[in-house]
Amino acid sequence: MLKKIAKKANDAVTRVKFGKPPEGPGPASLEEAELVGLHGAPLPTEAYRGKVVLFVNVASRCGLTPQYETLVKIRERFHDRGFEIVGAPCNQFLGQEPGTAEEIESFCAVTYGVDFPLLNKQEVNGGGRSPLYQFLINSEAGGGENISWNFEKFLVDREGEVRFRFAPSVQPDAPEVIAAIESLL
Repeated sequence: MLKKIAKKANDAVTRVKFGKPPEGPGPASLEEAELVGLHGAPLPTEAYRGKVVLFVNVASRCGLTPQYETLVKIRERFHDRGFEIVGAPCNQFLGQEPGTAEEIESFCAVTYGVDFPLLNKQEVNGGGRSPLYQFLINSEAGGGENISWNFEKFLVDREGEVRFRFAPSVQPDAPEVIAAIESLL
């Protein structure tokens, strides 16, 4: 019975309409995606080039928001080995990230001690899908499927190739996520 309820809820989420996705394959690399930080300046390539990076679409008013705490911990655990996390605030799911850049930054730092880079707000689905999410979703590991909710995770290797995708409900420190990170470090 519980599996049927979960499946119905998941099906409802995936039916959410965001408009037609952008035409074409999108950027071929992270550099082509031209990542922009929370306050509008380009994210320096040294923040991600040559590193194993976990990209996560984040929101401050989501039931999954406590994952920030775990994200901070796994970044601390692996950062000195060339691991980084990049958060991409997204307001596309029930308006769960309505804040300004300053409000997002303050909430993340004060509430969870977030010290990893945050990008400007991203649309992850539909016609306004950001170049980053075009790249992530259109990769082989991305599977071409829309983002289902906040805190979906993409793990990119040191060469900038998307290697793993994890559902929002998968905790950042789940054994499969940790094993994937360790396999790429």
